[in-house]
Amino acid sequence: MGAKLPQALHTPMFWLLRSGLSLPLVAGPRPSLEMARTLGRTFAQLPTNRKRIDRACGHLALACPEFSEDERREHAVRSYEHLFMLGVEIAFAPRLMNEDGWIRHIELDNMATCMRAIFADRPAILITGHCGNWELTAYTLALLGFPMHAVYRPLDNKPVDDWVRKTRSRRGLVLLDKWGAVKAIPPLLEARSPVGFVADQNAGDRGLFVPFFGRLASTYKSIGMAAYQHRTSIIVGQARRLGWNARNDEAVTDGFAAPHSGDGIRYRIEIEDVFHPEDWENQPDPLYYIAARYRRGLERLIRRAPEQYLWMHRMWKSRPRHERLNRPFPDTLRRKLESLPWMTQDELELIVERSEQDRAFLAEHNMTRLP
Repeated sequence: MGAKLPQALHTPMFWLLRSGLSLPLVAGPRPSLEMARTLGRTFAQLPTNRKRIDRACGHLALACPEFSEDERREHAVRSYEHLFMLGVEIAFAPRLMNEDGWIRHIELDNMATCMRAIFADRPAILITGHCGNWELTAYTLALLGFPMHAVYRPLDNKPVDDWVRKTRSRRGLVLLDKWGAVKAIPPLLEARSPVGFVADQNAGDRGLFVPFFGRLASTYKSIGMAAYQHRTSIIVGQARRLGWNARNDEAVTDGFAAPHSGDGIRYRIEIEDVFHPEDWENQPDPLYYIAARYRRGLERLIRRAPEQYLWMHRMWKSRPRHERLNRPFPDTLRRKLESLPWMTQDELELIVERSEQDRAFLAEHNMTRLP
């Protein structure tokens, strides 16, 4: 990682950023999105970015083996296009996403199960990943009148961080510092206030290692512990960008389609899974079940639009203890995987095979983490 920006430069950098964000507002959404997409593709193909593109292609080969080599590289590049376009959409969000305007930009899909969980006489946890626009789901629910709290990592630049918090809070979305979330979340859940997490990050060596695209991935224990202790419902969803050069004709079930906004910013909020304490309380390992089930939901969401996922992230970096110590696949872990109701024998054997490959790679290169 590079050196942190000196404190004295935080405020000048904040105003430089604000000035830069004003350019899309002057140009308008559609031209700005076109430019962002071009910049994202250009940046992705720079020689200095080759390592990240290669990593993204490797992750796509694992997650989407049906893709050809050219298709994997194209999806890796389009992931950068998506990231750059997100910057434009975030700049426009405070202006376009308001009580009157949101309906022109958002379609709601399968929201009945989500609403029932939020209105139920128990707290709810909303989970998404770095797929689609991970800010938009909680942002929209806050606009609809549900007081939302979302856990996030504070930005290093305090003036920028204060500005982000302020703009989000205007629409009812309160951002929680992840470093203080352990103390802040329990009272919120006790008060039945929904809490949102972006839950696909690597959780380090001490996380729960559950399947993610057929490979063990370190997953935070804290989300499952909060759900277990407070008997929450868990809602897994995403805000997926729709085709913005022409009208998207996909069917919407149990929801409604937004009128074409004409400015190119259109998303569909999709709910993939909703589950409750009754689903996990009789499982052999409830915490493992919770983490594995919401990771499975995220995987299915990502498959709907793999170009809208940040494949360059090192989501499989940390490895389970048996791989780091060059030991055989543990019987206890195999039994946990076998206990998952959706696990098939073929899927189980694939997870074990890939774990053995990772163990051999770490041993051969004298490493404890994947590059």
